[in-house]
Amino acid sequence: MDDYDTIYGSDRGPQITIKEADSRHAQIVLSNCDLAFANALRRIMLAEIPTIAIDIVEIQTNTSVIPDEFLCHRLGMVPLDSTNIDDKLIYTRDCFCDQYCERCSVTLSLHARCTGEDNVTVYARDLVIAEGAQLGSPVINDPEGQGTVICKLRKGQELRLKCIAKKGIAKEHAKWAPTAAVGFEYDPWNKLRHIDYWYEEDAKEEWPKSKYADWEEPPIEGEPFNYDAVPSRFYLDIESAGSLPPDEILQQGIKYLQEKLAAVIETFSNKNETGDGFGDGVRSPGQDYSMGGMGGGGAGYETPYQGGRTPFGGGGFGGATEYGGRLMGGHKCVAAVAMG
Repeated sequence: MDDYDTIYGSDRGPQITIKEADSRHAQIVLSNCDLAFANALRRIMLAEIPTIAIDIVEIQTNTSVIPDEFLCHRLGMVPLDSTNIDDKLIYTRDCFCDQYCERCSVTLSLHARCTGEDNVTVYARDLVIAEGAQLGSPVINDPEGQGTVICKLRKGQELRLKCIAKKGIAKEHAKWAPTAAVGFEYDPWNKLRHIDYWYEEDAKEEWPKSKYADWEEPPIEGEPFNYDAVPSRFYLDIESAGSLPPDEILQQGIKYLQEKLAAVIETFSNKNETGDGFGDGVRSPGQDYSMGGMGGGGAGYETPYQGGRTPFGGGGFGGATEYGGRLMGGHKCVAAVAMG
C-alpha cells in the first residue's frame, strides 16, 4: 500500500490523510473515528459550508426566448469564486442594510445583444463583476475559457440585467452547495458483512472490487468473524462544484464540525453548572411541579418570563400580545411573512 500524508489528527484522535488531490477533486481517508463522526463531516461538507451565489436578479431587458424566472434560476446556479468568503463577506441577516450592500453582497452585471445574422451564445464569462470586489467572479474551468452557457440570442434580441450575489449555505438552497458530490465508503472488502451482495453464480466475478480495496489488507481465508468489530476507516471522495477548491472544503468542514461540537460541549457544561441543562436556568425559585399548582391554586408554575406571561408581554393562553391581539382564541392575529 502507498504511504499517506497525514494532515490532521493524532494517534489519539481522528486522522485525515490525502490519497489524491487536484483543483476539483480529492480522495481522503478518515481514520480513528466512528461512523457517526465520519458521516457528520460528510453532511457538513455537503450542506453547511458557506459560498456565494446569485440571489437577486434585476432584469431591465430580456427579449430572449427564455422566461425571466428560468433565466434567474440558471444565473443562480452559476458557480462563483468563494475562496476565503468568511473573511470577505457577511450574511445578509447579520447586516444592517435594507436589502444588500457591499458588506454582504457582490454585484455582477450582464449586457448582451445580437446584431448579426448568426446566433450569439451568452456565457458565464459575460458576467462582469463590480470593480474592487474581492470574490464572486464566475468560475470558468473549460478549455475554451467561456464558462457555463446562460442563453442564446437571435438577431435583435437583447439581455440586460443586474445580479446580486449573497452568502449562503446549501441547507437554504442548492445553489450554495460547495460540492457536486461527496462519495462515502468503508469496509471495501465487506469484512463486517454490512452488505449482502445479490448474485447469480459468483459474487466475486459479478461484483468488482472497489478502488479502495487496494488501500486495505484483504481478509484472511477462514478467519473467524468478529461480531464486535466496528468500522474505523472511511474513504471520502470530494468533488468540488467549482466555487471552492476541495482542500478548502475539507478544512471548512472540519472548522464547522468543531464549532458544532463546541456548542454541544458548552450546553452540557451549562447543564452541569445549573443542573437543568438550560444554561441560565429556567426554573423559577420555589417552583412547584405538583398537579395542584398547575391551575389557579397552589404555588403554581411560573415561566422564566415571570407571572405566567409570554415573552411578548401578554398571558400565555388568551393574554394580550404586543400586537394588540390575543393568543389562542383572541380577537385578531397579525403575521408577517418574509419572502425568500
